[in-house]
Amino acid sequence: MRVRMSSTARTATAVALGMATAGFGMTVPAAAAPAPVSATPAHAGFTGPSAESDATEAFFQAVLKSAAEKRAANPTSTAAVTVVYDASRAPRFSAQISRSTQIWNSAVTNVRLQQGSGADFTYREGNDPRGSYASTDGHGRGYIFLDYAQNQQYDSTRVTAHETGHVLGLPDHYSGPCSELMSGGGPGTSCTNSQPNAAERARVNQLWANGFAAALDKALEKSGR
Repeated sequence: MRVRMSSTARTATAVALGMATAGFGMTVPAAAAPAPVSATPAHAGFTGPSAESDATEAFFQAVLKSAAEKRAANPTSTAAVTVVYDASRAPRFSAQISRSTQIWNSAVTNVRLQQGSGADFTYREGNDPRGSYASTDGHGRGYIFLDYAQNQQYDSTRVTAHETGHVLGLPDHYSGPCSELMSGGGPGTSCTNSQPNAAERARVNQLWANGFAAALDKALEKSGR
């Protein structure tokens, strides 16, 4: 997710950060301490819509690969794929993360979010001039960052559920209506909808059926099963 910057500012930030990011797309107050970022990114962020799409895909693929490798190592008859998260680094947002998890687990059938050890991604909190965003280094390590100021301006559960949507494979669509979760901050601060619409639910189910099957095949081949 990202704040609204000029093209020059976005490019400079991308070079400095070198991270794949997909943001809530809202203007937020600048903060003193930005979130830590990886030194070995897969993509550069904040260079326009195509880069944001790449960032979302990178995060989704990293989580998909992590979940597939776990399934290959420990086969299960459960139809839904379990994606594990760690929320210990975002204690102020524990209620919103829990609610977001409930929302997504009730909305889709092919993937299930679960808090636990050996996480496929993590949640973090703090101050960042970019606002809230989802980020990955492309090597199976990804996180959702929840910005304090932005979560005071916008409905915090919507922000959290929106960012979690990136983990599940959904891109930003800022021009969409409030009824569309991935429209993020586009509809403004009055929008409090935190539920994915029918199209978003169907897309996640499709991704975690077809995409996961392909990832699992690769994981099984790698493990020699």
